[in-house]
Amino acid sequence: MGTAGTGIGRAAGERRQLINVAYRLLGSLTEAEDAVQEAYTRWYALPRSRQEEIASPGAWLTTVTGRVCLDVLGSARARRERYVGAWLPDPLPDRTEWGGPGNGSADPADPADQLVLDESVSMAFLVVLESMTPAERVAFVLHDVFRYPFAEIARIVGRTPAACKQLAASGRRRVRAARPPATAAGRAEAVRQVKEAWQAKDITALVGLLDPAAVMTADGGGVAGAALHPVEGGARIAQYMIAIADRAPGLELLERSVNGTPGLVARRAGVVLTVAAFDVHDGHVTRIWAVRNPEKLRPWAEGG
Repeated sequence: MGTAGTGIGRAAGERRQLINVAYRLLGSLTEAEDAVQEAYTRWYALPRSRQEEIASPGAWLTTVTGRVCLDVLGSARARRERYVGAWLPDPLPDRTEWGGPGNGSADPADPADQLVLDESVSMAFLVVLESMTPAERVAFVLHDVFRYPFAEIARIVGRTPAACKQLAASGRRRVRAARPPATAAGRAEAVRQVKEAWQAKDITALVGLLDPAAVMTADGGGVAGAALHPVEGGARIAQYMIAIADRAPGLELLERSVNGTPGLVARRAGVVLTVAAFDVHDGHVTRIWAVRNPEKLRPWAEGG
């Protein structure tokens, strides 16, 4: 096979990287998959002679994926304002502990199986990304997470490399303003204690584990029951959690990785109802993100 053929063939092998880029830019598996599919549609629509001229199909596809994601982010704010209740990023399972239909083996067709789980997909990190402008998010993620040069990012966002450098710096300041997370061991211990107190319906223990200024945000999407507004304050959150336990007899709580960090999965009769991610500081839970929208729980439908 010649160089051209090899280059064209390499385009097909870029999907995993593109899914990783698009998910971090959008926070949605469905939107990420659609963005990558659109990039490939544009690639395969090119005349073969044009494909052969492109020295790096991966760079070309990343640029197009970035532009598609930028457009999606531009319209996402309006769509999310119409969303019922709070919108949260899609929670990701760890296939080594939450096997899908393939008994834990990766499915190339499933975007959730293509994602690298690290701090850049933690729920806390993704929520900070949601606070950025579309251009900030694209510049920051592509440069700071994926190490793309500003000259390439400039072609995606339509600004100068110097302007992109400023955008990334602004995004970096937002991330630094968020308090650093606890160690993995500290987070796991806090989540384990929350699980035990929740199962025991021990409201005093729950209040002790939650920061007094803790905030719980739930995403039901208008499909599953969830608080439409964030629940604020450790005591109120503890009361809310106990009320949920009282209304859901037979609820099974499992300690599982959520977006690469310790979390909880609640299921009943084998059906996953809630996936919760946590942020922990100084041994106390400061944030709980509870995803209940069944559309966002599809990767969790089988396994465990």
